[in-house]
Amino acid sequence: MIGLRSQAIRTVLRWQVMATAALAAISALAAGRHGALSAALGGLVSIVAGLGFTAVASLSSKDSAGLAMLAALRAEAVKIVLIVLLLWAVLATYKNIVIVAFVGTFIAATILFALALFVREK
Repeated sequence: MIGLRSQAIRTVLRWQVMATAALAAISALAAGRHGALSAALGGLVSIVAGLGFTAVASLSSKDSAGLAMLAALRAEAVKIVLIVLLLWAVLATYKNIVIVAFVGTFIAATILFALALFVREK
């Protein structure tokens, strides 16, 4: 079951938040407050997209293998659209962005979301 009740999703979201906080702290030391905010925004883009994926996947019908595959594809499409829109929104509005911190944290958080496949349910 995919949803916020899923231990794998909760674990991965926790990892994403911790990685975002750690990278924001490192970016603050390296580039000041704009570095910290850039890193935080990069992590938030991935976290929000992951939550969108989870919401769509949990609402979909999974009565058959075909419907489950369709649900997964629909959830992935929502995640991609959210990523594109949120990346665009941040890059278009935040003029003092530290691109290395922003993109680096975004990539780290996105990779962590993919690790949900390897987290075991208890």
